[in-house]
Amino acid sequence: MKLPDRYWQILAYIQPQSRTITQALLCTLVFTAIWPVLAWLAGGMAQLIAEGNVLAIVQLSGLGAIVFLTQKIAQYGQDALMAKVALAIAFELRTQVYAHLQRLSLSYFETAQSGDLAYRLTEDVDRIGEVVNKLFHQFVPSVLQLVVVLSYMVYLNWQLTLAALLIAPLMALLITWFGEKIRQLSHRSQSRISNLSAMLVEVFSGIRLVQAFAAEDYTLNRFSREAERNRSARYRTEQLKAIQFPVVGFLESLCLLLLLMLGGWQVYSKNISGSQFVSFLTGVAMLIDPISLLTSNYNEFKQGQASIDRVFELLSIQPTVMERPGAKVMPPVTGKVEYHHVSFAYQPNQPVLRDLSLLALPGEAIALVGSSGAGKTTLVNLLPRFYDPQAGQILIDGIDVRDVTLGSLRRQIGIVPQETILFSGTIAQNIAFGQANFDLEAVQAAAKIANAHQFIIQFPDGYHSWVGERGVNLSGGQRQRLAIARAVLLNPRILILDEATSALDSESEALVQEALERLMQNRTVFIIAHRLTTIRRADRILVIEQGEIIESGTHTELLSQGGRYAGFYAQQFQD
Repeated sequence: MKLPDRYWQILAYIQPQSRTITQALLCTLVFTAIWPVLAWLAGGMAQLIAEGNVLAIVQLSGLGAIVFLTQKIAQYGQDALMAKVALAIAFELRTQVYAHLQRLSLSYFETAQSGDLAYRLTEDVDRIGEVVNKLFHQFVPSVLQLVVVLSYMVYLNWQLTLAALLIAPLMALLITWFGEKIRQLSHRSQSRISNLSAMLVEVFSGIRLVQAFAAEDYTLNRFSREAERNRSARYRTEQLKAIQFPVVGFLESLCLLLLLMLGGWQVYSKNISGSQFVSFLTGVAMLIDPISLLTSNYNEFKQGQASIDRVFELLSIQPTVMERPGAKVMPPVTGKVEYHHVSFAYQPNQPVLRDLSLLALPGEAIALVGSSGAGKTTLVNLLPRFYDPQAGQILIDGIDVRDVTLGSLRRQIGIVPQETILFSGTIAQNIAFGQANFDLEAVQAAAKIANAHQFIIQFPDGYHSWVGERGVNLSGGQRQRLAIARAVLLNPRILILDEATSALDSESEALVQEALERLMQNRTVFIIAHRLTTIRRADRILVIEQGEIIESGTHTELLSQGGRYAGFYAQQFQD
């Protein structure tokens, strides 16, 4: 039985475990070699029982106990060592896939389903580990057991052995057919459960909206439909398995009946003794389990092939933003930022930025204004290389951002987004995000600058208070101030404020705005804001329309020009 070619992809993960696998295989050899001995003992015991030799029966029973104990010790070694190998391979594969996903560009995550990714990292990787375990724990021992026991059966009587093997080709064809069908159905089933997981993540992350719109029944109906698709796909797989085992079992029973008839004739013809025939039948019984295991393992391997396809599909995806060979670490910068004739499009022939040029001097605060879709966020997203422009060049202190490592570039840039992302952990861990070992005093100092210290110390555990998933225990203003504290602690020379106050009430906005002004001191700042009152003190305001800068100047200068910015401002003032 040949393993699918897909399984050669995991050879790189098996090789580092070769020493442990070798130890497990040694245990397997001992375990397998004992099977013919047990068949011989069964025949000898039958003869002694027929002779009524009690002393010999006791002696042979003692020998059998020792043989059984040896086999079980070898089986334990085989099982424990292969479990160790399987878990190590699953750990290495899961870690590598997770690390690879983190290196993928934002463009990939804009279309990928988080529930599907989580399923591949958990269930699919676990299934691959289980398949590797069964490959060495069940598949290899079963093949060896077949070889050893069949060899012993040929030694006893080759005619009977040949008869036993006549039905084997039919069984092999049936197993192969069932296995391929099960693989196809398993792939479909795994896709369904991935969709179900993605839907669960989507609904639970937006549970407030669901409850606010009284949409529980609506989402329940969606969930029920997806769950029914998953149930139907799983049932078809299990139904096929349920058909397979009776068919194969029926063939095994026919084989056994045929052997009983032929064996009786062989004993009658004096071609085999009664004790030898008992040993032969014992050998036949010893073939049932490995054949059944090979049948079920083949199905597992086919299901595992679907998991391997899905996991290695992730590993084959290449990031669109990559470090150049020989990329250097960016040194500490002063904050001079230059865009030279930059053009960018998410989709071909749909430009977002058009031949845009821009110079930001160290310590200068530049506000970006324009209607939705004008290209403001895209402009700042190119700076930390979340995307790369199709044309043009971006420089920081005269260094092309594509010539330095991504980590050293992004550590020079702080971002305060419109929607603050917090992770499960303490408040201090969220402020010092990305730092395994941090100075609590530095965290507290950053929180004070961000106007966050006062509300933090009101919690029973202060900075060690636990933040719920996505920060649900905090208000919007509190989450935003933690984001500012996070940026303060990073101490970047370049700062991006992306609609940092747009979703706040007046009181929270005042606290956040005060914290932002402290944060902006002596830094190069790019500010995206719809509320024009928050950017009046910017050193320069750029009005962007259809990916181009159409106006540039201070708040006063742009108002006096009576152009697009003046129109925006008048509209907001009137509102």
